[in-house]
Amino acid sequence: MHARDDSSISSRSGWRRLITPWEYRHLRAVGSVRFAAGGFQLGIGVVLLGLGRRSETDQDRRKCFGWGAYFLGMAAVQFLGGCMDMVADRPTAPRA
Repeated sequence: MHARDDSSISSRSGWRRLITPWEYRHLRAVGSVRFAAGGFQLGIGVVLLGLGRRSETDQDRRKCFGWGAYFLGMAAVQFLGGCMDMVADRPTAPRA
C-alpha cells in the first residue's frame, strides 16, 4: 500500500480550483473565446428583439422576446466568464 503524502494535495486554491487545468494554462485564449461567443450571442439577442418588435402576432412577439432575453442573458454570462479569466490571468505583484 502506498502512503498518502502531502504532495498529492492540490496547490490551487479559491477560484482556481473551479478552473480546469487545461483552461488555467490558457486563460487568455479561453477568455478571448468567451468574449467572442458573448459578442455572437449579443448579436443574436439584438436581432431577435428587433424581430419581436416587428412580429404581427402576440405569440410570435413573446417567442422572439423570450429567445432574445435568453441569448442576452447567456451573453452576459459569457462576458462575465471572460472578464474573470482575464482577471485571473493578470500577473501578480511580487511580495515585498
